[in-house]
Amino acid sequence: MTRDALHLSMSVAASPAEVAAFAGNPANLPRWAAGLSAGIREEDGRWITDSPRGEVEVRFGPHTDLGILDHDVIFPDGTVVHNPLRVLANGTGAEVVFTLFRLPGVDEAEFARDADMVRADLARLRKQCEAD
Repeated sequence: MTRDALHLSMSVAASPAEVAAFAGNPANLPRWAAGLSAGIREEDGRWITDSPRGEVEVRFGPHTDLGILDHDVIFPDGTVVHNPLRVLANGTGAEVVFTLFRLPGVDEAEFARDADMVRADLARLRKQCEAD
């Protein structure tokens, strides 16, 4: 079974390596991913964040240096949400692409709100990367 998916992207006037290094560092999440993180701390090698849904763990995959910033969000009840996030070359800058999947039980209005939150996060990411 497949789910509805929406690819949201944002052009960034910074190199893909710079964007991937910034966005792939979990310590930077509060600076751009407000939809996920209000604050973050490392505990025993795990990244724990205070999200709008409570305390969650965030795990990035192993290839952030290649612009593959896929990450899992693990909720207190054990639910894991996989979030594909890529940083691609776009001329002399970068294109950041987030794939938003509609989770079971999420209606059209909530899916649209989730998409708006991702767009706002990507705009903050662009602002952070272009300011540096």
